[in-house]
Order: sequence, then C-alpha cells, then structure tokens
Amino acid sequence: MAHASHTAASDRAAESRARILDAALKEFSANGLAGARTERIAQAAGVNKALLYYYFESKDNLYLASLEVIAARMRDATMAVLQNSTSPGERVLQNTLNHFDRILSQTEFQSLMQQEMMRLHKGEPGAMSLLVQRVFAPMLKAYQAVVLEGIESGELIQVDWLQIHLSTLGTNVFYFMSAPLWRQMLPDEPFDVKVLAERRKAIVEFLGQTIFRDRSHGAELAARVLADTPMPEVKIDRPIIRRIDERAQ
Repeated sequence: MAHASHTAASDRAAESRARILDAALKEFSANGLAGARTERIAQAAGVNKALLYYYFESKDNLYLASLEVIAARMRDATMAVLQNSTSPGERVLQNTLNHFDRILSQTEFQSLMQQEMMRLHKGEPGAMSLLVQRVFAPMLKAYQAVVLEGIESGELIQVDWLQIHLSTLGTNVFYFMSAPLWRQMLPDEPFDVKVLAERRKAIVEFLGQTIFRDRSHGAELAARVLADTPMPEVKIDRPIIRRIDERAQ
C-alpha cells in the first residue's frame, strides 16, 4: 500500500509539474520573461503559487525549464527525421517541410526563440548558450552528416553543405519574416491558409529541382514528401498574424 501511495503521489507531482510548464510556456511566449507573472502561471496551471516555487525555485528557473522542454521536443522531432531510413535527399526535403510547419504552428517556440535572439543581440545573459549546446549543435551536426551523405552518394549536387542548409531553411524564415512586406506588394494575404499551402508546396518543389543531381528524382521525392505530410490544421487568426508580424520587425 505504501508503494502504491508513493507512486500515486509521484504521478500527481509529475502531472502538476507538466501543467505548470505548459502554463509557463504560454505566459512567457506571450509576455516575455520580464512581463510574465507567476500568479497567472499558477492560476492557469490550477496550482498554488507556492508549489510553483517548490518545483522551480524562481521565475528564471521556470523560464529556462519551459524553454528547454519545448526546444527538446523540437530537437527530438527534427532528429527523428534526419536519422530515419529514407535517402539523404528525402530527409532534407522532409526537414525543410517540418521547419515550415513548425514556424506556422508552434508559435510559442518561435516567440521564445525570438526573445532569446533579442537578448543575445543586446549582450544580455540568456539561455541561448545552453540551447546551442543541447539542441542546435547536435541538430546541425546531424544535418551536416545527412547532406554530406547525399553529396557523396551522388544524390545531391556538389556544393558546400552549409549552403544547402541556409538555402533550405532560409527560404522559410525569409517568407515569414517578410510577411508585412508581402502584404503590401502581393495581392493575397500571406497568412491565408490557401496561400500558405501553395507556398510550402512551392518551396519543396523548388528544392526538388535545385539541390538534386537528377531533377526527375528530386521532383518525385518532393511529391512524395508533400503527399506524406499534410499541412497542419492551423486557424490563422489576427492575433497569430500580429505576433508573427511583431517578431519580424
């Protein structure tokens, strides 16, 4: 009975901690570290504020923990793609598509990363060094291995591997960051669901024609990746558009 009671208590503690982290992600992504309020986090998590400090000791520690959680999820999802059994070229295309969908659908992670980038540019202490060590450096190393494997096998063109990385993910970043400009120059709303679907399709099809030695092979892989990966169902409302626009400025 004592063991069962201890297990139940551990489960409740894990559940409470998970709720706190989930509430913290929403609060920090919406208001930043300075503007976030632990009272709102505790209320949203349905716990006493004292419990929040019992688990995490400080708001800074809670911020770091929540950022690590969401970054680790992204890292694990990315590594699963980069280390699967498909060809290197297909993995590059799949990673590009997943990156597009992450920018589109995981607004909390994007907001937190933008905040960390701003702190880094200002020379303020932040979590970026830790994220680089635990998340981004391992991902970049895995990506490099995939591209070099593709070049050596003859599937991908013979170019600098980092340029392929910048060319694949950079197209996604530039589209979203430049949305306020596209809105003034192009006839369609850049965050309209139909427009987003067309853009993600065009990006993958373009890469299928540019980074592969055999363009027919690249086109086939692009079509396969797109068919296997439907765009996430995301309701693009005005608050989401406003947050993305603000991060772009």
